[in-house]
Amino acid sequence: MRFPDYRPRRMRANPTVRAFVRETVLDPSDFIYPLFVRSGAGVRNEVASMPGVFQLSVDQLASEVDELRRCHVGSLILFGLPACKDARGSEAYDDHGIVQEAVRAIKRHAPDFHVITDVCLCEYTDHGHCGVLDERGDVKNDDTLALLAAEAVSHARAGADMVAPSDMMDGRVAAIRRALDEAGFSQVPIMAYSAKYASGYYGPFRDAADSAPAFGDRSTYQMDPANSDEALREVQLDIEEGADLVIVKPALSYLDVVRRVKDSFAFPVVAYNVSGEYAMVKAAAAQGWIDERRVVLETLLSMKRAGADVLITYHAKDAARWIVEDCHA
Repeated sequence: MRFPDYRPRRMRANPTVRAFVRETVLDPSDFIYPLFVRSGAGVRNEVASMPGVFQLSVDQLASEVDELRRCHVGSLILFGLPACKDARGSEAYDDHGIVQEAVRAIKRHAPDFHVITDVCLCEYTDHGHCGVLDERGDVKNDDTLALLAAEAVSHARAGADMVAPSDMMDGRVAAIRRALDEAGFSQVPIMAYSAKYASGYYGPFRDAADSAPAFGDRSTYQMDPANSDEALREVQLDIEEGADLVIVKPALSYLDVVRRVKDSFAFPVVAYNVSGEYAMVKAAAAQGWIDERRVVLETLLSMKRAGADVLITYHAKDAARWIVEDCHA
């Protein structure tokens, strides 16, 4: 079709016709909101590098869940800041650990609210790496699997609706699936961080979760940002091992990976709109350099357009409010 017979601007003339041909739509039900929980009472510590994001004590979670429900956001993912850390991340798989207590508190308050738990050791180890270490300081992959499996089972026992292993150990999805099934939790899905890159965009998260490595980095287990074929191999392995959803993390600089994963597997894909992406938008908006609302919604829309079915995002509450406002405008 050629001009003047075909005029694409006809279908951009007003909001009604633009809506007729809109290919991608954001909805609050698309969002998962990350929460950071720590010990204590009455704790609501704003993360300096992530305005609007807080470390919360367990007693603060009920009001947070109520706010999410008012925003029509129906799911959250929990990250824990333990009271004590050790070389093996023991509180991660302690039935009375901070995340386990948080899950129970949320379920007492709102039994039907969907709770996902991050499964990793980095927040719980005194060295900040995602597994147990050998004498050289390298992460021991196979020795870590049993601890991750124990953590996932402990979360399920506390009432978690879904577990999300983020460690990037080889074989961890299979180990967790087997452990959950054997413990009687075959109905608990696994949302695997399948294509998780060794990224510079995680800095603010490490402030929020107090999880920066004490030495070195995580390049020996997280993926090289240069690789996308490798991401497909990682995703395929996790699907074969029993993952129910797969995550691409970060999202914004990896939209090509989101698209390739969706096209290759036609499987539920989650994009993690990470802390650095959030912090950059917040910083620019604070300076008046961008329209925060417009940029946030455009950014999240790009992730869905690339093929993501679900978005983990710190913008969830604001974005959900804006979407609802637009619907009622």
